[in-house]
Amino acid sequence: SYTDFAAVFDPIIQEYHGISADAKHTSDMDVSKIKGTIDPNAPVHSTRIRVGRSFNGFGLSPGITKQQRLDLEKLLKSALESMEGDLKGNYYPLLGMEEKIRQQLVDDHFLFVSGDRNLIAAGMERDWPEGRGIFHNKEKSFLVWVNEEDQTRIISMQKGGDVREVFSRLARGIEAVRVSVNAASGKDFMLHEKYGYI
Repeated sequence: SYTDFAAVFDPIIQEYHGISADAKHTSDMDVSKIKGTIDPNAPVHSTRIRVGRSFNGFGLSPGITKQQRLDLEKLLKSALESMEGDLKGNYYPLLGMEEKIRQQLVDDHFLFVSGDRNLIAAGMERDWPEGRGIFHNKEKSFLVWVNEEDQTRIISMQKGGDVREVFSRLARGIEAVRVSVNAASGKDFMLHEKYGYI
């Protein structure tokens, strides 16, 4: 779509992001380049860094079919359940979620919900809540939302202002998800030469 409708999309993307027509996306997840962190005496409650990632072979949210969404959830559930170390955790599908778990996720401000009028208008809440869920590690510092707005929303967070630690966990988590999905299916993140991760 980005290529087919470049005449429409390019000017909008360039204006929105303040980039030139010849700009190329770069992604640098090298944790060693993060120098310093937030002053520990600063009144920082928590630090959260998140990214959206989508996989080749599945439609993006407005056009994904019900079957693609279910297949992607199955693939991601398996990948997420293979996480190790501090990334190890549990996957909770929205469909059939126990009330106790749902309430705890709401109380923790982790659970995404339906009802956003923009997502509804874009067709992104079709078949709600099927094919959607949330994964988090034991410490609740690494989360993955499945089929909410993006195919995946990968999140690293913790109390305080240690940006380097949060970024390090995020970078490891992104790579662990990518490697696990790729090993199981041969699929990889959608990556556009010019616009980056889709």
